[in-house]
Amino acid sequence: MTDNWFLLWLLFAFLSGALPLSVWVTKLIAGRDPRAVGDHNPGATNALKSGGKWVGLAALLLDVSKAAAPVGLAYQIYGIRGPAMAALALAPMLGHAYSPFLRFRGGKALATALGVWIGLTLWDVPLVALVGVTVWFLLLKNSGWAVLLTLAGMAVYLYFFRPEPLFFWVLGLQTVLLLWKHRLDFVLQNS
Repeated sequence: MTDNWFLLWLLFAFLSGALPLSVWVTKLIAGRDPRAVGDHNPGATNALKSGGKWVGLAALLLDVSKAAAPVGLAYQIYGIRGPAMAALALAPMLGHAYSPFLRFRGGKALATALGVWIGLTLWDVPLVALVGVTVWFLLLKNSGWAVLLTLAGMAVYLYFFRPEPLFFWVLGLQTVLLLWKHRLDFVLQNS
């Protein structure tokens, strides 16, 4: 892939992730801004709090899809691999976390992380992630620790069942971003 094509793919993935779909769908359906509640992030959890379960579900599906689409196209259809694919896999999460449409403020990128894994592996790694984050959140009631333990569980799963170097690179990059975006959860838990 040439540098120009890579930059276009990267821009496409970033801008796809940057679309504040949770904000738009919540305003459209519920007439409320999800950034006015909860932790004030433009994500599916605050869409749920602002507009109810159907708005929250719509926001979640849109946030997952805006990452799954560019990553799935690049990986499954166009066969992009290696460091280029690792960067493309992180781009929608960065777009969501630092959206230029929201003055570079964004969500915690958890739904887009799930979308990335759907784009890369279709179902097995997303299933491990969903089960992990659900179980850990129910047990701990702290999303930071639930995310950290889920990422560790995903690493174990990848090691035994999907030992592809690309997947470890993607998981490593995701871990850095997700822990950064959830850093206040760790501080609040310890204070």
